Amino acid sequence: MSAPTITHPRTYDIRTYGCQMNVHDSERLAGLLEAAGYVKDDAGDPDVVVFNTCAVRENADNRLYGNLGHLRPVKDAHPGMQIAVGGCLAQKDRDVIVRRAPWVDVVFGTHNIGSLPVLLERARIAQEAQVEIHESLETFPSTLPTRRESPYAAWVSISVGCNNTCTFCIVPALRGTEKDRRPGDILQEIEALVAEGVLEITLLGQNVNAYGSGFGDLEGAADRQAFAKLLRACGKIDGLERVRFTSPHPRDFTDDVIAAMAETPNVMPSLHMPLQSGSDPVLKAMRRSYRQERYLGIIDRVRAAIPDAAITTDIIVGFPGETEADFEQTLHVVREARFCGAFTFQYSKRPGTPAATMDGQVPKQVVQERYERLVALQEEISWAENKRQLGRTLEVLVAEGEGRKDQATHRLSGRAPDNRLVHFSPGVELPRPGDMATVEVTYAAPHHLVADGAPATVRRTRAGDAWQARQGQAAAPRGVSLGMPAVGPPAKAPVASGCSACP
Repeated sequence: MSAPTITHPRTYDIRTYGCQMNVHDSERLAGLLEAAGYVKDDAGDPDVVVFNTCAVRENADNRLYGNLGHLRPVKDAHPGMQIAVGGCLAQKDRDVIVRRAPWVDVVFGTHNIGSLPVLLERARIAQEAQVEIHESLETFPSTLPTRRESPYAAWVSISVGCNNTCTFCIVPALRGTEKDRRPGDILQEIEALVAEGVLEITLLGQNVNAYGSGFGDLEGAADRQAFAKLLRACGKIDGLERVRFTSPHPRDFTDDVIAAMAETPNVMPSLHMPLQSGSDPVLKAMRRSYRQERYLGIIDRVRAAIPDAAITTDIIVGFPGETEADFEQTLHVVREARFCGAFTFQYSKRPGTPAATMDGQVPKQVVQERYERLVALQEEISWAENKRQLGRTLEVLVAEGEGRKDQATHRLSGRAPDNRLVHFSPGVELPRPGDMATVEVTYAAPHHLVADGAPATVRRTRAGDAWQARQGQAAAPRGVSLGMPAVGPPAKAPVASGCSACP
């Protein structure tokens, strides 16, 4: 059978699961496809569907194969349609995917995302599945073309892979050992993004504050202050207003990083510091290489240097061997640290990890009961911490698609410097995504703040201009509005949809 003749640009749809690294990779995949002549599907009938998968959760494969099963009749009715599977689950399962779902056309791994367009074309011509998995990184993802979802905020990868050996995590086996980019390459990418209108960047890595382990000084020793130096260098880039990073590891989090955060004005007062457990025995079983005292000491030093810092965390409930006393230690740390938010997970087996075969697997009903207690405590603390924001004046970076209820309330949404989600009334002068609005907090909920009342100021930015240009509209002259009525009919408010992303 000959390959189908293509008479129009082929459309694509990328479906992303998992962490920010996968989100970043999906932007690269979109850029690669568009550079190869594909266009993003807007009609719900794509010619190519790409699954960028995650292997962290126990049921990740069930979710993938369920989705692939739903697509089979769609593909049967759509001659020439192709399905590609990439990401961590593809790296792990390899040719198992095409054995279980023989209607899949391409399987590629975490180390060769740049191969996708070639593999699709090869599969189309050969009329058979193409499986290509590399064991090490071929091209650093940030050197590939990209199609960013946001014109005002961007991910910037500083490293890939991880050198840790946490017993619950399969990421090092699938992403490889840590490989760091040179600082000059990172800063050059950031400067190019700022020139395009980006105001906020997030430095991305599996363990960002281990950055520097992949290169060193003249004697070859790892540069232990490389990440702090990178933060300070970001502070010198004109036009870059906000710098964030995720995720650090308590083992490598040092005082020079805290000082760089406190002393660099565009590094935002927000920190995501994974805890996983408050119990020293459980942390030892997890191979987390820090203990409760060290963790709380980091939190205390961050708060001393940056009093307004909003700190979030990750916590796993029900790790093998966790006793009620161990769990109480986790609750103790939550009370002491007073996180403004937490991503909480019930432990699930990750095939291929040491924890999956450990003795002392905790019964599901026990894990569920502990999980509910943890969530209730964290909700109480999150709400109390958000109530402390009442009456504060915040400069919000207006976002697109952050608030699920904005269409009903006619509010806009954005992120405060500390990354709290703020829903606000737009007033007469409507800011665009990427603009800055100065608002006063009038209400607090556990997961967001509300500012009812017109913004005190609206600052039109290059990022707002970039957003407007993406809509095919000419940008008006920029300036600062004082919330006064405008002459002529008001502009139409941008429609917000979706919800905030979780790491």
